[in-house]
Amino acid sequence: MPVVDVDPDDLRQLTGHEEKSDEEFTEDLFALGLEFEGETEDGKLQLEFGPDRLDRLSVEGVARSLRYQYGDDRGVYVPKTNDPDWTIVVEDSVPDERPYVTGAVIRGVDLDDDALDSLIQLQEKLHATMGRKRAKGAIGIHDLTMLKGAVHGDGAGGGNAITYRGVTPDGDRFVPLDSDREMTPADVLADHPTGETYAPIVREYDRYPAIYDEIGLFSFPPVINGRRTEVSTDSRELFVELTGTDQWTIDRMCNVICYALDARGATIEDVEVEYADGTLRRPDFEVDTKTVAHERIEGMLGVDLDVEEAVDLFERSGLDADPTERDGSDVTYEVAVPPYRTDVLHPLDLVDDVGRAYGFNELDPRYPDVATVGGRHERSTLEAAARTTLVGLGFEDLLNFHMISETENYDRMGVDPGTAVVGGADPVTITEPYSEDYTMLRTWALPSLLMVLENNTHRAYPQDLAEIGVAAGADDDENTGVAERRTVAAVLARHDATYEDAKARLASLCRDFGVDLATPATDHPTFIDGRAADVVIDGESVGVIGEVHPRVLVEHDLELPVAAFEFRLGALE
Repeated sequence: MPVVDVDPDDLRQLTGHEEKSDEEFTEDLFALGLEFEGETEDGKLQLEFGPDRLDRLSVEGVARSLRYQYGDDRGVYVPKTNDPDWTIVVEDSVPDERPYVTGAVIRGVDLDDDALDSLIQLQEKLHATMGRKRAKGAIGIHDLTMLKGAVHGDGAGGGNAITYRGVTPDGDRFVPLDSDREMTPADVLADHPTGETYAPIVREYDRYPAIYDEIGLFSFPPVINGRRTEVSTDSRELFVELTGTDQWTIDRMCNVICYALDARGATIEDVEVEYADGTLRRPDFEVDTKTVAHERIEGMLGVDLDVEEAVDLFERSGLDADPTERDGSDVTYEVAVPPYRTDVLHPLDLVDDVGRAYGFNELDPRYPDVATVGGRHERSTLEAAARTTLVGLGFEDLLNFHMISETENYDRMGVDPGTAVVGGADPVTITEPYSEDYTMLRTWALPSLLMVLENNTHRAYPQDLAEIGVAAGADDDENTGVAERRTVAAVLARHDATYEDAKARLASLCRDFGVDLATPATDHPTFIDGRAADVVIDGESVGVIGEVHPRVLVEHDLELPVAAFEFRLGALE
């Protein structure tokens, strides 16, 4: 989950609520779905939130949400923009793998240290989330005064133009950020720390993406900007350019940045993007519309609202709502969604906004109008019993995300997808994931536990962890194409962890449920050869147990042995 560092003094200034204490802010933000995670050494609030609200990746976006929640702002706000003076000309030599570009000119921005830190953080958080670590979209922010545009267009003097084109790896030279010598793009990928990090994105291209002004190359997206146009606290006019594999994505990333700078008092100026088949005017501040029924809002939230109350709650969410009918219970709302909101995809997203504006803590619980008595499902009863036994055996109970990345699920565990080993099922992938960290449903739970151990190397040992959760794999025999199952996974991380320790815990668990356990030797790429076995319960192979291979431990920065097991929960029935 994204974590954003927010300066509380900056937040007070941007919200206009100087009287608010840090504690009051954290309570108000929790109501919006932003969870307080602690403070940095310099006193900034660390806030964690779901990756859907990318407009809150900066203090400006957080402050905007609070102002709506407080009722200081209402309805959809769209910044006014000035007519374009700059054009981005897209040449035919641009790599086919990265053909799209967008941008905006920012004038009159006051970049003190806090504002510059926030802008840099927003840039990197957008890279990590919507930009897929720059693979899908990358942002370059430049000091406009250091650019020399080519004369472009008709009229006296014309406008200014820069060009987005392709460059050969050993082509033109420029001085990249954090360097004091001229380098070719190939030099950057080989010898510059930032170039080495992002080289895999463009290394296989025949020509690399590059942006030029009249002076020469000043941006090598998605890798690094040139030092000539570096932004500082003295910068007052900025040129924002974004390149990527999808026009919609980079346009929305650009909107988030423009709204953040607008909150600092800046003026937004349009930029024309000149493709071979037509010209676009950006940023794209078009307002989207969605429809939701009044009855659905009341049904989902369990509250009675009149039309005026519902419209008020929409406006306090930063939306505009136009009720199409006011007679009876057939009222529907045509809801205007601002251009910085990338998360509103369904009417339920609108209901969620209304609920947060109303206050989920204000909802009164009530018994359902059905003549039944609730009880645990058999599967839930089994899961609870297994969890209780694991805790009794000394394991700490965990609940991890069911989504993961291919790298964590397969590569770092030494497992190949589509193989018959535990964890080797074909992946169920997400078509348009918000983050490269969550691109598929995990096929087993052990990778999640090893990620926890990796993040807990600063904690005391032993660390005995267990989880009962969902794993899934692609399966054409299922109606949905997905086979889901409940899985039990456990790890023992300690200086003397052995196969025998893990088997003793597993045997106790099986004995408690009255099932027969056998552990015939097996081979599994995650475990040490000769120190791994199948988990066979009541004659059926349902999992694996063993000592984790040193190669996997090193991959997770673990410096002591780990023994582990995983098997299907249903085997305990």
